Amino acid sequence: MGDDCLFCKIAGGETDTDFLMETDDVVVFRDINPIAPVHLLLVPKRHIRSVNDLTEEDSPVLSALLFAARDMAVQMGVDATGYKLIFNVEKGGGQEIFHLHMHMIGGWES
Repeated sequence: MGDDCLFCKIAGGETDTDFLMETDDVVVFRDINPIAPVHLLLVPKRHIRSVNDLTEEDSPVLSALLFAARDMAVQMGVDATGYKLIFNVEKGGGQEIFHLHMHMIGGWES
């Protein structure tokens, strides 16, 4: 991790970010620029730069992200109506913060 990684600072509790969920491996908080009624960021506490940098040893982190998303969908009330899970990968794929994270978006009227 570089000292300037925003998500490392957030996950490490160095900011005043309100967590909707925190586990040993993942923190979840609202996106500051939401594009949907529900727009959450699910961020591993351990720094992994991008999907491209994942290794086999990171499988538990990915599992933790998906289970956190499932639980947050219930908490946010979008589990039945539907939601999207998105990884932006590298600059050309829309990644702006180079710390692995997943977006959960949903909550539109059906």
